[in-house]
Amino acid sequence: MSAVIESPELAYRSMQLSDLDAVMEVEQRAYPFPWSRTIFQDCIKAGYHCWVAEQQGKFVGYAIFINAVEECHLLNLCIDPELQGRGYGRQLLHHVLENAKEYNALCIFLEVRPSNAYAIQLYESEGFNEVGVRKQYYPTNHGREDAVIYAKEI
Repeated sequence: MSAVIESPELAYRSMQLSDLDAVMEVEQRAYPFPWSRTIFQDCIKAGYHCWVAEQQGKFVGYAIFINAVEECHLLNLCIDPELQGRGYGRQLLHHVLENAKEYNALCIFLEVRPSNAYAIQLYESEGFNEVGVRKQYYPTNHGREDAVIYAKEI
C-alpha cells in the first residue's frame, strides 16, 4: 500500500460543455474504455450533477452522479492519473456524499470493475459495502468484465 501525499483542498464547480476537452483528455488516459464526449454532453444537458475538481486552478478530476427518490447513483468519479495517490479521489468522493445529503439521499450506489483495486480500496475505506454484481457489465480487450455494486448509507 502506497502512502497518500497530503494535498490542499480541492475547489469544485459545475461542469460546463467548455470543460469537455479537459474531461476527455483525463477520461481517455484514465480508462481503457472511456466514456464518449457525447455521454458527458448528455449528462450535462440532462441536468445530472456534474462536478469538476480543481486545485489552485489546475484541472484535477470530475464526478457525475444522479439523485432520485432518496438514492444517489455515482456514475463516474475520475482523478487525472498523473495526480492520483494524493487524496484527491477521497476529497471528491466526500464532495459527492455531501451533495447527495443536500438532496436528501439516504444511500449511494456505484459500480466498479473488480480489477480496479485502488477504487475498491477507496470505497471500502469510506464505508461502502458490496451488495451485488452486474454480470458482463464492462467491456474488456477480451470480452466483458462483471461490475461489483457497492452501496453506502448516507
